[in-house]
Amino acid sequence: MMAAASLALQNTLKKGVVPPLVVILGATGTGKSKLAIEIGRRMQGEIISADSMQVYRGLDIITNKVTAEEQELCPHHMISFVDPLVSSFTVVDFRNRALPLIEDMHQREKMPIIVGGTNYYIESILWKVLLDTKQDDGQGNGAGDSPRRRAELEKLGGPELHRRLAEVDPDMASMLHPHNTRKIARSLQVLQEMGIPHSRLLQEQREQEGADGLGGPLRFDGPCIFWLHAELPALDARLEERVEDMLSAGLLEELKDFHERYNEQKLQDSGQDYQHGIFQSIGFKEFHEYLTAGTDRSEEERQKLMSKGIEALKQATKRYARKQNKWVRNRFLKRPGSSAPPVYGLDVTDVSHWDETVLAPALQILDSLRKPT
Repeated sequence: MMAAASLALQNTLKKGVVPPLVVILGATGTGKSKLAIEIGRRMQGEIISADSMQVYRGLDIITNKVTAEEQELCPHHMISFVDPLVSSFTVVDFRNRALPLIEDMHQREKMPIIVGGTNYYIESILWKVLLDTKQDDGQGNGAGDSPRRRAELEKLGGPELHRRLAEVDPDMASMLHPHNTRKIARSLQVLQEMGIPHSRLLQEQREQEGADGLGGPLRFDGPCIFWLHAELPALDARLEERVEDMLSAGLLEELKDFHERYNEQKLQDSGQDYQHGIFQSIGFKEFHEYLTAGTDRSEEERQKLMSKGIEALKQATKRYARKQNKWVRNRFLKRPGSSAPPVYGLDVTDVSHWDETVLAPALQILDSLRKPT
């Protein structure tokens, strides 16, 4: 598959369809999908969503999926195709589905536009970081990862797991906090499944030709990466407004329906920790008390729980936006390694002049990359 992809890419570049990949990064609420659609319409592009929650069917409002009307403006991929009760869809599954899509676009002389989203999904496309289908994705998932086995390990608690890891892989233990239970459990799983310490696996990854301290070499030469960023006060105000728009669009009704169809039985059967699959979506667990409130609760109590959920959703969304920006800064901007591609920043603080300050510069950059040097 990779050889075919390389050949398709070479043919594409010969025909002048460059860059081979466009990636649009940015915190939630910065307009990534808007820019992707506008670029795709003008430059024969197709969009691949790199969002770990949007792959699932359901919760369209809370996961902020593009609308059916927006999807008609430009072809979209990797949205709403996984059953909501599946909890084992991993970054490896994403990568293995996304790469053939990119290859097909190259063969058809279309520009692949990756919009994210989920940091480790984007990394799996940009870098050759997944050496083995059992390798960790950096977020505690992998094709060889057994959620049940990991859950059993996590029950032992961080300190005990850290003690065990220190005995078999002291280098990895020194990099993980004793209370980072999930990552410690995953490192122990890597050793069990692959027979070598996690730290050694990561070291071998970094020693690949073209790799550096950030990981493996780039998968595609010369990707164009846009980072949409905004001043925090403006972004926070936009995120507050987004939550209100979600409520107006029927967020609570969507959550109630999904809870009744999928979550009530799960709560009765095995409990719910909101740590796996679509149930990790920001917004779902924040309304847990409201959704599970019994009929014995007064209307006043239910209103208080609803207000509590709304405020929790706003705060969680803001925290997530900061986490996304921190990843961009750490991964691309602070002491970038030789395999870190350049990033073109676009300020979206003031969207009243979007065409002049965001769209036009992006199109100019893409046009300059398409011209022979």
